[in-house]
Amino acid sequence: MQLSVSPQSNGSILMISLHGYVAGSPELGKPDTGGQVVFVLELAKRFARLGYRVDVLTRQFEGQPAQDKINPNLRVWRVPFGGKHFIRKEDMHDWFGDFVTNTLAIIRKKALKYDFVNSHYWDAGVSGQKIAEELQIPHIHTPHSLGWWKRQRMKGAKEAGEGGSLRFDERIQKEFLLFRSCDHVIATSEQQVDLVEREYQLPNDHITMIPPGIDEARFTPAPPLQLEAIRKKLKMRETDVYVVGRAAHNKGYDLIIKALPHLKKLQPKARLVLAAGANSAQDEKLISKWKKIATDAGIGRSIKWLGYIDDEDLADYYRAPGIFTLPSRYEPFGMTAVEAMSCGTPTVLTTHGGLFQQIEFGKHALVADPKRPAEFAAMLSMPMQYPWLRETLTVEGARFARRAFGWTGIARRTLQVFDQFKGKYQRNRRDDE
Repeated sequence: MQLSVSPQSNGSILMISLHGYVAGSPELGKPDTGGQVVFVLELAKRFARLGYRVDVLTRQFEGQPAQDKINPNLRVWRVPFGGKHFIRKEDMHDWFGDFVTNTLAIIRKKALKYDFVNSHYWDAGVSGQKIAEELQIPHIHTPHSLGWWKRQRMKGAKEAGEGGSLRFDERIQKEFLLFRSCDHVIATSEQQVDLVEREYQLPNDHITMIPPGIDEARFTPAPPLQLEAIRKKLKMRETDVYVVGRAAHNKGYDLIIKALPHLKKLQPKARLVLAAGANSAQDEKLISKWKKIATDAGIGRSIKWLGYIDDEDLADYYRAPGIFTLPSRYEPFGMTAVEAMSCGTPTVLTTHGGLFQQIEFGKHALVADPKRPAEFAAMLSMPMQYPWLRETLTVEGARFARRAFGWTGIARRTLQVFDQFKGKYQRNRRDDE
């Protein structure tokens, strides 16, 4: 493994994101690989563009290379631990000791220097705190989701994920200690700030809210003739409601299916286009369950099932439908919804997430509870029924998304937080030396 230090930079950042398939070109839709991976890589790219040297640290498994060099300032660096096979995020903390030991051994052998550790999700946060303490550098943590919130949202359902328990008690206890140990927490929504304050009892001045970002150059509205061509190519229409995401219970595919009969009473031509990536037997089992729900409800023919959407086609699939919706049972943020809004597609958001608190209802997007199928269907119907509302959401939604969530601006805001802690531990480091 060749790990060299760039001679000139504004600083150096060690970003840690352990679970899933993290890569320069990530395989989105694979287990534990979705919005967080996009978040980390896009943020890292903007840090590098702003002159920082960035290493994105993750786990090496399934024969992946030791590193991907994305540009002279940015690489994905993989550390082997926990064997050669995939480990789901709920079980990653069984291997924290090996990860920390292996990482520190490489850092010291290569004489690597970092100014900050920036960890993402609690598995990376716990191990990132140990690494930051050993290196005596600041640690800023982004939770992405919270164990307390996720457990509350899953009450009444089995506390089991793909392959085993979600281990909420262990997670919440470790999050509680992590939030008190790291130098600062960056939450991705106001709702998350409130929960960290209330349920984890962390003082407000230890938390900053910075939302995720979007690639504003990629996710753009299409002119009318181009949009017509896109719809023809993808065989989609203005009465389609589009949902995209991993095959997971929390994503609410069954909820949107249950809302469809109500929607068809209001809009007989309405159809669901559901893109659920399936990469395991568990995924296939879930999709089969959802298809049975649709068949039993008599609306199976009103659903178009898609699998994994190639990365280069994502923007067109956001542009093509009449409505995009996020029907999740819980959603820390909802990056797919922001991307769809940025593409000019009217969007209906779940009330069980962080994004709806940041929009203006009826101007930027619509909001409803997907657990109330008639209510959700009514919101889906409104942009189809009222052209003036559709046009408002198309224009104002895109304007809001691009203004509020461009990645370069998000990166600058994040670096301002980092700079508050720059050099915090240098005195201790000199004393040790």
